[in-house]
Amino acid sequence: MDAENEAVKKTSYPLKVFYCPECSLPLEYCEFMPEATRKLCKEWREKNTDLLIAEGLDLESMSLDDLGSEKKRQKRGGRGNVKVKSKKEPEKIKIARMPRGKKKFVTRVQGLASFDVNLKKASKLFSQKFSCGSSVSGDDEIIIQGDVTDDIMDLIPETWEQIEYDHLEDLGEVKK
Repeated sequence: MDAENEAVKKTSYPLKVFYCPECSLPLEYCEFMPEATRKLCKEWREKNTDLLIAEGLDLESMSLDDLGSEKKRQKRGGRGNVKVKSKKEPEKIKIARMPRGKKKFVTRVQGLASFDVNLKKASKLFSQKFSCGSSVSGDDEIIIQGDVTDDIMDLIPETWEQIEYDHLEDLGEVKK
């Protein structure tokens, strides 16, 4: 309690807050800025140490030494550790027709992701082109409502240049 009372007595109001001209934050918060901005703040402090000492600031407690290895910084955004997907060699694109009911079928397209094709955009293209429902299911699979195997064999090489007709494989009718 005595330490708190002494700190309150030593504080004179109104408080005088000094802002860094580089990052526009109070000097105590410069250490939380990105590395490039922190370097600019450090250079400004080194040039103006006599001014800061004359104002009565304790520069020892507000050091901007490189803390990169000791301190883990939180990055903006949600997921902490993003897993990097390993690059695969382009495989065959497998197109199969699967029964859905009595006389109805769905077409399954697998392997487009190995050619760096955005599956959501491909699904939307298929649904617009064939006037049917299409969805991404799984890591590397698109399900298209209806039997469009012949049409899709022609559409894929036309749309994406990196995919040749030799990369396509028609599996025919398969069960789920």
